Amino acid sequence: MRSLWLTASLLLGSTVGFAQDNLVNSLKNNQSENSATSFKFTPVINTEATSVKNQKSSGTCWSYSTNSFLESEMIRMGKKPVDIADLFTARNVYVEKGINYVRMHGALTLGDGGACHDVINMLAKYGALPQEAYSGNDYGSPGSSDRMNTLTKAILEKAVNGADGKFDPKWKAKYIATIDSCMGAVPEKFTYEGKEYTPKSFAKEVVGINPEDYVELSSFNTSPYYKKAVLMVPDNWSYDQVYNVQMDDITKIIDNALKGGYSVAWATDVSEKGFSWKNGVAYVPEKDFDSMTDEEKKAMFNGPKAEKEITVDLRQAAFDDYQTTDDHGMQITGLAKDQNGKEYYIVKNSWGATNDYNGYLYVTKNFVKYKTTAFLLHKKGIPSDIRKKLDI
Repeated sequence: MRSLWLTASLLLGSTVGFAQDNLVNSLKNNQSENSATSFKFTPVINTEATSVKNQKSSGTCWSYSTNSFLESEMIRMGKKPVDIADLFTARNVYVEKGINYVRMHGALTLGDGGACHDVINMLAKYGALPQEAYSGNDYGSPGSSDRMNTLTKAILEKAVNGADGKFDPKWKAKYIATIDSCMGAVPEKFTYEGKEYTPKSFAKEVVGINPEDYVELSSFNTSPYYKKAVLMVPDNWSYDQVYNVQMDDITKIIDNALKGGYSVAWATDVSEKGFSWKNGVAYVPEKDFDSMTDEEKKAMFNGPKAEKEITVDLRQAAFDDYQTTDDHGMQITGLAKDQNGKEYYIVKNSWGATNDYNGYLYVTKNFVKYKTTAFLLHKKGIPSDIRKKLDI
């Protein structure tokens, strides 16, 4: 079982601002020398994607990754892609999360964390803004999310635990005003490329994506397959349901999507010894890390290695005992092969272009089967036989 710190804070995007930095720092030793020269990756499929962004110290990976996915969707649809304001999406989630926190008498996870479906839900409810219209006041700079979370939590706690049992009817206005003082007020109207828009008209006329076309899936043996079930992770503050598919369906669906030109928004665990951000490689070592020799540990990312066989029971056990935590969101944009012919997914991250592959990683299918907590895509990217089982 992981430590209390990990189970409490390594959530998708994290529940406290500094946990994102702690997550990145915890991966610094996951690297080997000469890794980039030991792997020979050949692209097989590449969907188009926009430039790599940097979420900085905020826990907003879920917004950066899924908005990046929407930008790729715009390209796939023949549209000119927009640099969507990731922090506008995050701001709206924080508003809605606070409302649910009070509604649930405080029995809800707070903080920066979120999920892939949050981006789709906020697009439907609030619309979208281009980056140039909403910068988020550089939210993500050191200490910024912690400062806001401290202020907003105090307001929410006061609302939930009102003096003398009295409920403050003005709590919501105070809460939203505090968020906007930290992240910036939302413009009612703005000009983009010479035309005036509201967030909703911009989403409809420029982004042009129908939220109902997108579905989120996962795989757990605790619920019936091919039915919907609540995604049981702390950052699912909206209690959204996902389609539950069999483990092998995860890669079948992703492969089918990529072949059809669809990318995938991907939520996963990255706090693994087999995940190297610096070297840009993730896999599931055949031998447990604690059983490796010092030389084996040093050479973990120096070229392709054998992997552990992933089973349904192994996947579920890792989730149930906190070996798999819902700690990061990225975008799967393509497929590649190494020098031995083994397939890897090409993955776009939001930690800047700071690693060996300029912000991208190569992730094995075994890692994806083992560590995926959820993934989201256009429903037409799903194979027809699985779509029929899901009735979508």
